[in-house]
Amino acid sequence: QAFNSVTSILNMAVFKDHFVLEELVEEMKKQSTALSFGPLQPNGHLAVQGSFPALRVLRDLLLLKAKSLSEKGRREESKSHLRPRRRPQEHGGVAERRNSVREAHGEKQEVVLDTDIYRYMRCFYPRKFQGNGVVVSDVSDGEITTVCFENAGRRADAQHVVRVKEMIEDLSIKLQSILCKERFYLKERTRGEKQRYKMVCERLKRRFPKVLITVCDTHIDLIGTFSEIFEFAKEVK
Repeated sequence: QAFNSVTSILNMAVFKDHFVLEELVEEMKKQSTALSFGPLQPNGHLAVQGSFPALRVLRDLLLLKAKSLSEKGRREESKSHLRPRRRPQEHGGVAERRNSVREAHGEKQEVVLDTDIYRYMRCFYPRKFQGNGVVVSDVSDGEITTVCFENAGRRADAQHVVRVKEMIEDLSIKLQSILCKERFYLKERTRGEKQRYKMVCERLKRRFPKVLITVCDTHIDLIGTFSEIFEFAKEVK
């Protein structure tokens, strides 16, 4: 199993007050022909499948759409300053503007990665996630993991947060082209056979230190380069 595609779930509902969602999806399909689109769900969710570079292009398209809406909203809000507003609403508006500025300046960045590739990166490239003054958090949802990069203090400026995020994104694209995954199913195995599989994988770990081994009750996953996984799986079998 090679990492040549990934599925991402988009929440198109955020655009429903400004666009006809069906027309927006058709526009996305025309501009992202390398991607496969599922049906638009009633709740606004849309499944999109394809390579990370193609999804990255689609993400940039949607960010431009969101940015244009944000700028339009700010223009309308500046006009509304001529009208009196209640104090609680004013405070809420200030908080929202601060959040918008914070994200616009790059102090908070997000990237969507394949969960297996992300776990491999965290295991074998831990220093990539230890940017000076940048806090990295993640939320996994099955095959997809959303990684968030935030400015933790004065030592990390906005551009540094962006650089750390782009470095992780570029590394994931590189790994996507060289990594593969092998799974040994244990569900139908006897207790003794399961134990032998686990013992063999543990023993082979010394010979293949760059292979990520994940042992579960129902299966064992191996993630590494094509050549390493081929040799590892051959030894196990």
